[in-house]
Amino acid sequence: MKNLFLTAILALTFIGAKAQSPNDDLVKVGDKMPAFSIVSDNGEVISSDKFKGKVILINFFATWCPPCQKELASVQQTLWPKYKDNNKFEMLVIGREHSDKELATYNEKKGFTFPLYPDKNRAIFGAFAKNLIPRTYLIGKDGKVLYAGKGYTDKEFTELMEKIEKTL
Repeated sequence: MKNLFLTAILALTFIGAKAQSPNDDLVKVGDKMPAFSIVSDNGEVISSDKFKGKVILINFFATWCPPCQKELASVQQTLWPKYKDNNKFEMLVIGREHSDKELATYNEKKGFTFPLYPDKNRAIFGAFAKNLIPRTYLIGKDGKVLYAGKGYTDKEFTELMEKIEKTL
């Protein structure tokens, strides 16, 4: 009986420790945006330096992720039409572990009008986080993170839209 009790305590301690394991967020609000390069299948490179001085929205998604689908539908319906022509704003929707070809096929199916960028080896995503998608980061003109979100809810999306409006 004593051994069963000790085993139960050890198991609960392990479960508690696991639940409080180190955070999977590598980039937090207030941090400087990590430098990165988007590399297309054809070898074209877009450096994050290109976006200096702009408000940048970075979204990480995967084509198989249901919450990502909801978020990208809201981006297509609400966010993109409002900000796509604003020269102070840049949006990077990055497909984690996807190639240009996969993203093109996906975009044809979904009918999104915003560009999708590849991150075949998680090189970009890995500079921001360890896991969990969708993830969204709003970067201010000074290069610092103003908003960092994971998952998707309508409420958080509304808050993000308000944050973008205030920042621009």
